[in-house]
Amino acid sequence: MKIVFLDCSTVGKLSRIDRLNDFGDLIKYEKTDIGERFERTRDSDIIITNKVVIDQQVMDQAPRLKLICIAATGMNNVDLKYAKTKGIRVMNVENYSTYSVAQSTFAMIFYLLNHSRYYDDYVKNGKYAKSPIFTHHGRVFYELKDKIFGIIGLGTIGKSVARIAEAFNCRVIYYSTSGKNKNPDYMRVGLDELLSTSEIVSIHAPLNDRTKNLIGYTEIKKMKSRAILVNVGRGGIVEEAGLGKALDENLIYGAAIDVLSKEPIEKNNPLLKVKNKDKLLITPHIAWASEESRTLLMDKIYDNIKTFLEE
Repeated sequence: MKIVFLDCSTVGKLSRIDRLNDFGDLIKYEKTDIGERFERTRDSDIIITNKVVIDQQVMDQAPRLKLICIAATGMNNVDLKYAKTKGIRVMNVENYSTYSVAQSTFAMIFYLLNHSRYYDDYVKNGKYAKSPIFTHHGRVFYELKDKIFGIIGLGTIGKSVARIAEAFNCRVIYYSTSGKNKNPDYMRVGLDELLSTSEIVSIHAPLNDRTKNLIGYTEIKKMKSRAILVNVGRGGIVEEAGLGKALDENLIYGAAIDVLSKEPIEKNNPLLKVKNKDKLLITPHIAWASEESRTLLMDKIYDNIKTFLEE
């Protein structure tokens, strides 16, 4: 059994990866460019991919291919319909990063809300050492207590974030991007109401036709001036040029972005040109990637292969 992991660098250095040798000969590639896919998968029985596209061309030249394991929840990088016609099983992984993303969401919120960068710089650049008093009130910050916390996409991660927000005595409301979620624990509202009433707007939705460019300049103008926008869902839900314009006009308190329309970030991305950089936190699609989350991901891939082989 030949198992090929085409982009193992996307899950980092984990000893758990080597467990896959239990099922056969594991070949690991740090990354795989589009032109390298054919040679690397030609004799494979099982392909593991995070972002590498597995399309009809790849499947047609891999006659032994029986299983495609996606090292993620999203399955848009595999031609699922064609795989079905070829009798190739496709298995993804769900619910491995819930706690990591929820934790990262609040880490990002507090970084902006408490002006952590400003106060850290104030101490480290020597200004605090020259202060005549024990404290410093250079930037005003607020408590989450009694604030309205708006969640866009109340799935597994959204619900985890909601529970944490409640621990800070926030009032949680949500907008269902599909229109089908009717969670009785929280108040469901329309998008305009969520934007206009929330101090925190936290996005945990998938990218699809309903959510692409869901939040742009026009939508941000409806938000409170003290509001923080967080996107740990998918790049493309927030229209980046509109967000940059809104931040430069001080329309909102700040924004925290972990996902972008194109990744890695392009050099001409408008968010890199925002003038007031203290209002914007950008992280490199890392919210999901705690060590525990990545370990669980690999354990679930192991279980998927084991299940497939035992069927």
